[in-house]
Amino acid sequence: MNKILVAIGVTILIIGLLWPVISKVPLGKLPGDIAFKREGFHLYIPITTMIVVSLIVSAVLWFFKK
Repeated sequence: MNKILVAIGVTILIIGLLWPVISKVPLGKLPGDIAFKREGFHLYIPITTMIVVSLIVSAVLWFFKK
């Protein structure tokens, strides 16, 4: 349990320090993301963004598991 809490804390610290760089990454506006705009209605489905984030999280977890 202690290792998990330390890992979560370090992850939050790293994300906080890298936030100026991370915020400039165009996630959410990738080709393949679907957006419907009509009068009084807006639907946004970030399919490509979800796949990219999933691959990154899976790679990080795989790296730490080894």
